[in-house]
Amino acid sequence: MHNLLLISAIILAESVCADPAAGVHVGLELPPGPDNPRNSEGSFLPLKDGRILFAYSRYYGNSKSDHATADIAARYSSDQGRTWTTNDTILVKNEGGMNVMSAGLLRLQSGEIALFYLRKNSTSDCRPILRRSSDEGETWSDPTVCITDEVAYFVVNHDRVIQLKDGRLLFAASRHSFPNGRFNGRGLVMTYFSDDNGKTWRRGKSELSVRTPGGRFYSAQEPGLIQLKDGSILMWIRSNGGCQFTSRSTDRGETWSSPQPSWLASPESPASVKRLPSGDLLAVWNDRESQPTLKKKVNPGRRTPLVSAISRDEGKTWGNVRLIEDDPDGWFCYTALEPLDDGTVLLGYCAYKGLAHSRLVKIPIGWFYQQAKTTE
Repeated sequence: MHNLLLISAIILAESVCADPAAGVHVGLELPPGPDNPRNSEGSFLPLKDGRILFAYSRYYGNSKSDHATADIAARYSSDQGRTWTTNDTILVKNEGGMNVMSAGLLRLQSGEIALFYLRKNSTSDCRPILRRSSDEGETWSDPTVCITDEVAYFVVNHDRVIQLKDGRLLFAASRHSFPNGRFNGRGLVMTYFSDDNGKTWRRGKSELSVRTPGGRFYSAQEPGLIQLKDGSILMWIRSNGGCQFTSRSTDRGETWSSPQPSWLASPESPASVKRLPSGDLLAVWNDRESQPTLKKKVNPGRRTPLVSAISRDEGKTWGNVRLIEDDPDGWFCYTALEPLDDGTVLLGYCAYKGLAHSRLVKIPIGWFYQQAKTTE
């Protein structure tokens, strides 16, 4: 499979975060601390007053487990992500039996702000919640449960809900179980959508699994979506099959094609994709296949290195592969992406093992388009 998936550019330079000359700025480090064992997966949103809001999972207590106690917290930047407020503002206090986590911010076509997050009550009840704000995040509406047709453990990653050009709100979810108390990553992937600005939600018709040609199941987790220029929708799915798998919908998310392996070679770790002002797609994910020198140093279980790539053909192929983080012992994942009007992109991602430490970075858009150095 790798000969079909391998992106050929081999990067010899150090990671961008170690190169101040690249114009990259690390704006905020969110390390764990006393009564705060983990800060992870977040989402950015530019506000109308010029500030930027970053919402993320702020754990409290003694455990950094996915099931430990957490709130949805926020930091703010008044200078396009170069500096951030030093104190947390709690947007949603823990209202779940376990926690609230995986925030996603979205500017609705109505002008309101939507805040999506997971309310985790137990290993058999984890569902996405929506709150709306009409005053730029100063106050929030009562919660709306987005999945009401079934009570189960659903995963909807941070920064994942999209609004289609026609106004439909859409997200992809993976449904999981815990046989014998252990997480079953195999999962089924499905979509939910709303045509009334998030008041009510309905499930799409497809349930997707990821399989080998011989029928063996791969894992299927943490899907994401982006609408393409022709109106169709691309879904990517985290898997243990050696790459991100992709599926497409041509009917506004009602039905989906069978997941197929993509060009994005990947360990079992999530990817993030956003559209740049140029119209091209930007992907950020873990790809050690394009880093053969690093690959020899990396424990297979690590989510490293962190790389980016550009697609000029709506996700069919990817190029301009760039190295963002290269620590072979790193744990770089759950990336939030936000292109800004000043010609930069904000990235927020987990930066160390255990998902405990988050890093916010500002990178010039032009850096992503530079050609990587290759071997002679």
